[in-house]
Amino acid sequence: MFKGATHFSLPAAFAGLAVLAASAAAAGTVAPDSVPIVDMELSESLTGVQGDPQAGREAFADRKKGNCLACHANADLNDQLFHGEVGPVLDGAADRWSEAQLRAIVVNSKDVFGEQTIMPGFYTLKVGINVDEEFAGKTILSAQEVEDVVAYLMTLKEN
Repeated sequence: MFKGATHFSLPAAFAGLAVLAASAAAAGTVAPDSVPIVDMELSESLTGVQGDPQAGREAFADRKKGNCLACHANADLNDQLFHGEVGPVLDGAADRWSEAQLRAIVVNSKDVFGEQTIMPGFYTLKVGINVDEEFAGKTILSAQEVEDVVAYLMTLKEN
């Protein structure tokens, strides 16, 4: 080693770069308490990164994330059990709502449909009272997961 040089670990350097990259990516993310839903639409991406429809499909069906099937039927996911009947059928969702409308609905449906809706806001901190400590101050989905779900919903067109 050179005189005065400090010990350098390649894995630690990569870990540091990963943290910097994640911080840079998160820097462009809209915070849950700053989401600008206007006229029942949210035009701009929460992350500036295009959503991944496949990742959105997975989050949509994941009972520990979106759990959208608890309330919505969706023919694209016929291989999954227990589709709900509380919310509208989402077949053809992309034909009924714009991307901006779908993003606003997923972020906080109460800002779109009103307080009477039972659909939760997936990217809001306004989640009601008696929230378990483990979930207090957290959103159900990350900003990128919202973008992924919206990208997936945009694939659901009438046949």
